[in-house]
Formats: sequence, structure tokens, C-alpha cells
Amino acid sequence: MKLIHLSDLHLGKRVNEFSMLEDQRDILEKILDIIDREEPDAVILAGDIYDKPVPPAEAVQLFDDFLYSLARRDLQIFVISGNHDSPERIAFGSRLLNRSGVHLSPVYHGEVEPVVLEDRYGPVRIYMLPFIKPTHVRRCFPEEEIESYTDAVRTAIRKMGVDRSTRNVLVTHQFVTGATRSESEETSVGGSDNVDAQVFDDFDYVALGHIHGPQNIDSERIRYCGTPLKYSFSEAGHIKSVTVAELAEKGTLRVRTVPLVPKHDMRALRGSYMELTARPNYIGTAVEDYLHIILTDEEEIPEAMNRLRVIYPNVMKLSYDNQRTRSLNLVGGAEEVERKSPLELFGELYEKQNGTRLSEEQTAYVTELIENIWEDRT
Repeated sequence: MKLIHLSDLHLGKRVNEFSMLEDQRDILEKILDIIDREEPDAVILAGDIYDKPVPPAEAVQLFDDFLYSLARRDLQIFVISGNHDSPERIAFGSRLLNRSGVHLSPVYHGEVEPVVLEDRYGPVRIYMLPFIKPTHVRRCFPEEEIESYTDAVRTAIRKMGVDRSTRNVLVTHQFVTGATRSESEETSVGGSDNVDAQVFDDFDYVALGHIHGPQNIDSERIRYCGTPLKYSFSEAGHIKSVTVAELAEKGTLRVRTVPLVPKHDMRALRGSYMELTARPNYIGTAVEDYLHIILTDEEEIPEAMNRLRVIYPNVMKLSYDNQRTRSLNLVGGAEEVERKSPLELFGELYEKQNGTRLSEEQTAYVTELIENIWEDRT
């Protein structure tokens, strides 16, 4: 059984006010080419199809075109909702589309019925578990003790009644402990959304979404395929790809990747204004890439962004690295803030205002308060 594993398309996303729609259209066409070469049995889309719960019409049209193109290839297609999606919108039309081999995860209601595929080794049961929070599972099973995300996912899986003697695949969208995050992901306070990898022991392959960098958790059996495009400069070093998972007999799994080449790469350029605008230094380079330009000039350059865009039309971000910014700790300041949890940021603010750190009791109170706010978000 050959599976193509995709996730986190984030259709309709804007990065630094640049629309990524045409880049997304381009990369989806390249993914279709890979699917044609690989000839998989199924394609998995593990959540965050859209970037917002109410996506723009152009993003909906793009996904409709992609889904239609997949369905024409006589594939089984599995789509779940992620934390950026509206589960109700993703589920729309699911009972009708099932007949075409397009399986959309319903809004979580406590029951997850597998879709059973067959190959020469027997059945493969594919379970679709959309992004869930403890409150979602607690509502379905009030008798269960569910305090954490791990409790929630463990309970949801236990209620599936998975038969471990056969091959089982889980498609889900959660943050599994140990995964390396990127700036463009929406995260919770202090790792409160962590899910322990041990809850997935029943499955031969776990197709994960949510984390933007491609990576395995513990082993290739639990896998984030990552985004097909770079969505922040913290991802500049990522090699984006399509994950191909092949299941043979029970216990035999092979995972590999097929690289994706974007229409525009995302990278950082560093140097003085004169260096970066000198013709020998930019001729022959990919000047249309999405760029974070870091100027090393000691004095700010007037109208620097507009002037640089004459040569580099897709400059997304401009910053300075010089004595002044280093003394003010401004180099990489925004990125550093994005990497900190809300609890850390609140603690720093409290310390600056009061001249003392949060006590253990205050920390516990603030942590509980932020976690409750996070859980109640829609």
C-alpha cells in the first residue's frame, strides 16, 4: 500500500503581506506531477488545508481544483481538518464525496470509523482524527478523566477499538512531544498541547500534520511531512518535500521523500547596502526569491526597502545588524519573541514592571489561566 502524505497547505496564506496563492497553485501542480510518477493507492492531507477558518474564495477554488484533479486519478483521498480549519466546512459534503473515494473527516463526535483499503497483504484500516482539544473529547466522554491533550488523544484512540493484528494508519493533526517547531505555527502556552508519542502504539503509520518542518518522531512510523512551501524565514533552511509511505506485510514500512522546488525560494541576504546593490553581486542570482535582507550599515539607509525592491522585487523583511541594534538586542528580536511561550512573555513583562519574578503560586495561576483561554479558543 503506497501512501502520499501531505499536510499544512495553508491555502490563502499571506506572508509579510505577500499573497502565496500563485506559489501554492504552482506547488500543487508539481505535487500532481509527483503523484502521477509515484502512482500511489491513496493521498493523505493531514489538516490545515486553509490558513483561516473562513478562507478567501480564491483559496476554496484552488482546493476544489486540486481535489477534483486528485479524484480524476482514481485515488482514495483522505482529508482531515487542522487547527486553522473550520471542521464544519471541511466536513461539508463528506457523505456524498465518499462515493468518489474522497473521505473528509467529520466534526469529531466521539466515533471514528476506519476506511478499509485492500492490497495483496490484506486490509489497511485508515482512521481520520481531526484536530481535537481536551474539551472536544470531554464533551463526548464526560465519564473519562481528561485533563491534557495526551489524555484527549489517548481516549479518542482507545474508543476506536483498533485491531492491532492488522495494519492500521492514523491521520491526525496534533503537536507530538519532541517535534521541532517553526515560527509560522500556532502554538499554545508552555507546551500544554503536547501529545505523548506512546498514544500511537496501535498504528503502523501515523500521518501527522501541524508542524511545518518535515521530521520523524522516535521513528519513521510517526511522521510529519511538513508544509509544501516555506511560510516563515525560520523555515529558510528546510528542504520541502512530499512524503511517500509504503506498507508491505504487517510490521514492514518504508518511508522516503520526494523534494519539492518552489516557484520562489525563501532566504536571507546579509551585507551592506552598497554590497547588495552592486551589480556583480546580484547578477545571476535568484533576485525574485522571497527575501529577508539584513543590512550591516551603521547608519539607516533612507527608503531602503523601496530602493532594494528595484533589484529584489520580493523583499519581505528588512532589518539591520550593527552596533546600535546589537546594543539594543534588536537583531532577531521579533523571531526571539515568536519562539517564546505566552507564559515566558508575561513573566518578562511582570518582572520589568515589578522588579521581581513571578512566584510559584503566581506562575501556576497564570499557566492555568492561559491554558483555559487556549482551550476555549475557536
